[in-house]
Amino acid sequence: MIRGLRQIDAYVAGAQPSGDKMIKLNTNENAYEPSPKVLEAFAHFDGNCLRKYSSLDQAVFREALSKQLQVPADQIIVGNGSDDILSMAFLAFFNDDLPVLFPDLTYGFYKVWADLYHIPFKEIPLTADFKIDGADYHVPNGGIIITDPNAPTGIFKPLDEIEKIIQANQDVVVIVDEAYINFGGQTALSLLEKYDNLFITRTFSKDAAFAGLRVGYGVGNPRLIAVINAIKNSVNPYNLDALAEKLATVAVEDWLYYEGTCQKIMTTRDWFAQELVDLGFEVLPSQTNFVLTRPQTVSASHLFQKLQEKEIYVRYFPKVARLKDYLRISIGTQAEMEEVMSEIRRICG
Repeated sequence: MIRGLRQIDAYVAGAQPSGDKMIKLNTNENAYEPSPKVLEAFAHFDGNCLRKYSSLDQAVFREALSKQLQVPADQIIVGNGSDDILSMAFLAFFNDDLPVLFPDLTYGFYKVWADLYHIPFKEIPLTADFKIDGADYHVPNGGIIITDPNAPTGIFKPLDEIEKIIQANQDVVVIVDEAYINFGGQTALSLLEKYDNLFITRTFSKDAAFAGLRVGYGVGNPRLIAVINAIKNSVNPYNLDALAEKLATVAVEDWLYYEGTCQKIMTTRDWFAQELVDLGFEVLPSQTNFVLTRPQTVSASHLFQKLQEKEIYVRYFPKVARLKDYLRISIGTQAEMEEVMSEIRRICG
């Protein structure tokens, strides 16, 4: 018998099938390739630098983000995807006997990190229409984390309502996970000067088409950044590799390109959602690069299986009671979504 082994209910990521003809809409990846300038920088990247450790402070990248976000560089921390930032944030900010609060239907990693780091937590049920009720967070707690727009619902909570939650909990850190903010909604960046308990996280996996490279960042007041930097330097000081830092910097400097691709995705999303509604589907209002939808004439499991037979991969949550009748469908290119819609119409008769 081996003693001391940890037992964890691990996060279950979306499947990663392979194939040239598939349409992959199950992990909310970007439908379009990275900026041409990013691809050019990748082609000309000096691989000789890889023999040395990457930067400790990522100063060049943080300065580019600072100019883009209009936030001082010393209020930004970057990492190996927003998962890296969020994991460190749990360690840095949630150190209390009271539970951390987050919705019962949200990013599945929150519960995993709380379990892993022995942080008490409480899942707050969304309302019947899958929304966050701010009043539920006006209770004693050890911290709060809210994804806005939320996943997997896609619903955005207005900034004034987010501010009420932050304002009512100024003795703990409130994390606002803005993984999907560039597909709709209003960022909480404007609240940073007003509230020193606010910490915002973002990822390059969705809007910047960097899911395969892993880049993310967090923004907060210098005191919070100092604490989370101490965690970073205690766990993995070289948490962003040289290639990722170089390409992410180029991406930020060419952000007009990404504004264009995000707009294409939003336009296709709204078209696709309306097509589903016209077919009789229930579709939750989305400000993300996916929709959560409930079929009416066939079951979610049947539609999931039939789409998969055609190498169209979407996300199904059979073990989540409130979502077992829904499918989450990422938004691909317009051509891809027209093909998907055609297949859905055929399956639904």
